[in-house]
Amino acid sequence: MEVSLRSATSLCLAATSAVINAEVNALGSDGKPLCDYVDMQKPPIRCRMPSVSRAVCMQRPSTSGGRRNGEAARSAAAPRARQAKPKVIRSGSGSARGQHCSPVRAVAAPIPATKKRVFHFGKGKSEGNKAMKDLLGGKGANLAEMASIGLSVPPGFTVSTEACGQYQAAGRALPPGLWEETLEGLRWVEEYMGATLGDPARPLLLSVRSGAAVSMPGMMDTVLNLGLNDEVAAGLAAKSGDRFAYDSYRRFLDMFGNVVMDIPHALFEEKLEAMKSAKGVHNDTDLTASDLRELVGQYKNVYVEAKGEQFPSDPKKQLQLAVLAVFNSWDSPRANKYRSINQITGLRGTAVNVQCMVFGNMGNTSGTGVLFTRNPSTGQKKLYGEFLVNAQGEDVVAGIRTPEDLDAMRDHMPEAYVELVENCEILEGHYKDMMDIEFTVQENRLWMLQCRAGKRTGKGAVKIAVGMVNEALVNRNTAIKMVEPAHLDQLLHPQFANPGAASYKSKVITTGLPASPGAAVGQIVFTAEDAEAWHAQGKSAILVRTETSPEDVGGMHAAAGILTARGGMTSHAAVVARGWGKCCVSGCSSIRVNETEKVVTIEDKVLYEGDWLSLNGSTGEVIFGKQPLSPPALSPDLETFMSWVDEVRQLKVMANADTPGDALAARKNGAEGIGLCRTEHMFFASDERIKTVRQMIMAPTVELRQKALDRLLPYQRSDFEGIFRAMDGLPVTIRLLDPPLHEFLPEGHVEDIVRELCSETGATEDDVLARMEKLSEVNPMLGFRGCRLGISYPELTEMQARAIFEAAIAMTNQGIQVFPEIMVPLVGTSQELGHQVALIRQIANKVFTSMGKTIGYKVGTMIEIPRAALVADEIAEQAEFFSFGTNDLTQMTFGYSRDDVGKFLPIYLAQGILQHDPFEVLDQRGVGELVKIATERGRKARPNLKVGICGEHGGEPSSVAFFAKAGLDYVSCSPFRVPIARLAAAQVLV
Repeated sequence: MEVSLRSATSLCLAATSAVINAEVNALGSDGKPLCDYVDMQKPPIRCRMPSVSRAVCMQRPSTSGGRRNGEAARSAAAPRARQAKPKVIRSGSGSARGQHCSPVRAVAAPIPATKKRVFHFGKGKSEGNKAMKDLLGGKGANLAEMASIGLSVPPGFTVSTEACGQYQAAGRALPPGLWEETLEGLRWVEEYMGATLGDPARPLLLSVRSGAAVSMPGMMDTVLNLGLNDEVAAGLAAKSGDRFAYDSYRRFLDMFGNVVMDIPHALFEEKLEAMKSAKGVHNDTDLTASDLRELVGQYKNVYVEAKGEQFPSDPKKQLQLAVLAVFNSWDSPRANKYRSINQITGLRGTAVNVQCMVFGNMGNTSGTGVLFTRNPSTGQKKLYGEFLVNAQGEDVVAGIRTPEDLDAMRDHMPEAYVELVENCEILEGHYKDMMDIEFTVQENRLWMLQCRAGKRTGKGAVKIAVGMVNEALVNRNTAIKMVEPAHLDQLLHPQFANPGAASYKSKVITTGLPASPGAAVGQIVFTAEDAEAWHAQGKSAILVRTETSPEDVGGMHAAAGILTARGGMTSHAAVVARGWGKCCVSGCSSIRVNETEKVVTIEDKVLYEGDWLSLNGSTGEVIFGKQPLSPPALSPDLETFMSWVDEVRQLKVMANADTPGDALAARKNGAEGIGLCRTEHMFFASDERIKTVRQMIMAPTVELRQKALDRLLPYQRSDFEGIFRAMDGLPVTIRLLDPPLHEFLPEGHVEDIVRELCSETGATEDDVLARMEKLSEVNPMLGFRGCRLGISYPELTEMQARAIFEAAIAMTNQGIQVFPEIMVPLVGTSQELGHQVALIRQIANKVFTSMGKTIGYKVGTMIEIPRAALVADEIAEQAEFFSFGTNDLTQMTFGYSRDDVGKFLPIYLAQGILQHDPFEVLDQRGVGELVKIATERGRKARPNLKVGICGEHGGEPSSVAFFAKAGLDYVSCSPFRVPIARLAAAQVLV
C-alpha cells in the first residue's frame, strides 16, 4: 500500500516540528528567530498543535534558510554529502521481486540532465503542483499541492515518471546523472530538517513510495523507516526510547527484505509469531523493547538464510536500492495485471516519492489512519475512515490489525482530530471532489501524508456528484465528469431479492464489515489463481482469504465477491473492490481460513471449496447457500443525475431489443428507440416456431417454402406488435434475417440431426442429407447469409416486410405511434440493397392498399463490410439510414474470426500488439476510420442520412465518445447499458 509514514527520532521529529510548523525562517517581532521562543515545557509558538518533543529546543536549525553554519556541527559519521564522490551503489544480489535487486548497470560519466527530474516539496516550498500528475505522479503532485496551500506535509522530493521511463527504456539502467540529482534532493531535505541520513546523532529516516499518474492502490512498492542500521537504531533509542527504535527497525527489516530483496514476508512473520507465542502475548504492541531487539537480530539472520548475504547497512545504498525497487515495481505482474484490468495505458511509469518519516508508533499519543471525506460506498457527507493507535500506516491498509472507527480518534487525540476535520474541509474545497487521505499523528501532532480523489462505488459517485451540486461546490458539468460510466454499470447490477425474509435471515451465518456494497453469489475458492480459473470456466466464485494482498488482484477481479477474515473498511481488499464495484465483506473475525486444506470455519459451520455462499456487501452479512437476486431500481439521485446528462448530450441512445420485455426495459433505462431488433431471435421463442423455420429451410420447392413462411407470418407479426406497443412514439429498427440458415438446424451427430429433421419436416433421409449438404459452408460467416438470403429467397424478405407493415398498421389503428425502420443486413454493393429496397416497397404498397391505410417508414442498411463503407455514397442513394454493425465490420477489417480470436488475442494483448480487444473497444484507427469515411461519403450523397451504430461497441464508453465526435446521430446498445451510453455521450461535451 502506498502510505508515507513517520519521520525519524525525537530529534528528527523535533526538527520536523520546528522547521515545518513553526517556520524557522520567520522572525519574531524582536527580530529573533521564532524557534527561540520554544520552551521545553510548552508547545512552540505559532504551532496549533503541541510540540512533537521536548528535544525541539535541543536541536534548532539556524535562521539562514534552515542551513547550519560551518561543518563543525556535522558528525564525522555523516560527512557532508555534497563533498562525497558520486557513485553507483550495486546490490550484491541478482534476485529480487520483479528483479528489484538486479545489479545496477554501470553508468557513463555523469552529464548534466537536460530536464529537471527531481522536485522537492515542504510547507510552502514546492516545485510542483496538482496539475503535474503526468510528471510527478498523483501522489507527488498532491504532496506538492498540499504543501503549497499550507498543510503540514513532511518535506521530501519526487523523482519524476519521466526518469522511470528513461530507466525502463535503458534496460533497467539508471539514466546518467539521475543518482546525483537524487542525492541533491536528499541534501535539500537534510539541510531543511537539520538531520542527516545515516547519522546516529541526528538521524533522518525516509519513506520511499511509488506514485503513478493514475492511482493504482497497493500495486507498486513502498519502503518505510529507511536509513536504519544498528548504529542509527542505537542513536534513535537513546533519544526516543528503545521500544520505538527497535519496533521501527524490525518493521524496516521486514519491508525492505520483502520489497527490495525479494525475501518472502512469511519468513519474517514466522519469527514474529514465534516470538509472540514464546512471550505469551497476542498483539505486536505487547512485545517489550528487549523482545523487539532480539527480533531485529532474528530478522537480520533471515537475510543471510534467504539470500546468503548480510542486510545492507549503508543508508545511501538502502535508498538507491529502494528507488530501483519502486521503478521495477512498475513492471511487476500485479501492476501489469491491474493496468490491464482497468485499461490503463499511455503512462510513462511511476514516480518515486522520498519523504521525511513521521511516526505513528511512538506510543499512545501517536497513531495512523486513512479516511475519505465522504462515505465512498453511499456518498453520505460524513468523514469515513479508520484509525489505529501506536501503529504505522501499513498496519491499517494491509489488514494486519483491524482498526477502530475514525470517531475513536476524537477521544484519543481531540486536538489532532479537530485539525484533521479542518484539513478535510480545506482539501475538499480545494480539489472540488471527495478525497482519500492518509495521515499520521505523532505525539499529538498531525501530519498529512497523502491525498487523492477517492475511489467510490457507483451509488457513492452519484450521491457525491448530486450533493456537491446542491452544496454549490461544483456545477452540473463538473458533476457529470465525476461519475464514471463504470459507476453506472455497478448500479445496474442485481441485489438480493428480499433480505428481510425469513429464508434470508435464517441463513445468515456471520457478519463482517460492509466494505463494498452489492450482492454476490458464488462457490468458495481460497486462492486468486483458483478464482481466475473458475471464472474462465464460467463459474461464479467467492474468494475467501485471511487477508488479501496486491498479488491477489487478478483473482479479486475474477471473483463475484470477496470475503476476508482481517482488514478494515480501508484495507487493500476494500479499496480495490470498491473501485471495481465488487462486493466485499472484510474484517470478518469469526471466520478461520485454512488455505492449505481448502476449508473455512464460520462460527459452527465448516465449509469447503465449491460450497455456495452469498455476500451482502451493503450490510456485511455472510449467507449460507444461494440467495435469489432481483433487478436493480433507479434511485432519485440517479434520476436527477441522468436528467442533467440528458440536458447536455446530443447523441441519441437507442437499444438492441428483440422482445417486448427487452423493449420495456430499454425504455425504462432511457432508450430513445430500438436501434436493432434481430428477427432471427424470435424464431427460437418456441418449439413450434423453430420447427416451422426448419420446414422452411428444408423445403425443396418455392411452394413448400412459402407454406412454411405463411405459418411463420403470424408469429412475426405478433412479435412486432408487442415491440411497437412497448416503444409507442419511438422509432424501431428491424433487421431482416441475417445468420446462415444452418444455425437454425439441430446440433449433434449427423444421424440424430437427420432423424429429428425427418420427424419435424416429413422429408426422407435422402432429401434431408442432400439439403444439409447444400447448406454446408466452409466459412459460414462470409457465406450464405444477410441480404444474400433475401435475394436468393425473395419470399423470405416479403414475409418479414409484410409482418412489419401489418403489425405497424394494426398498432396505428389502436392509437399507438409507430415509426418502423427496415434494415437490410450485410450489403456490399448498391445493387444488392436496390434489389431488397424495391421488394420491400412493393410489399408496403400491397399492404397499404389491402388494409386501406398508409404509414411512414424508412429503409436502410447495416454497414458491416469494408467495401460498403468505401462505396457509401452509392449505397446512400438507396438507403435512408446507415447503421454500422461494428461486430462484423471489425471482424472483416481485421480478418479475425470472432469464434477463433480467443486462441491468439490474449497473446496479442499481453505483448502489447493490441491495446484492447477490438470486439470490445472500437479500433478507432482502422474500423473507426471506415465509420468516418462511410458517414462523410453517405451524407455527401444524401445530406439528411440518419447514421448510427448497433454493434457491441454502442455501450462501450470510449467508443461512444468516438461516435459522438464522428458526427453519428445515435448509438444502440443492450438495454442495461443504455444509461452508460447516455453518460458517455454527455461527457464528450463537458
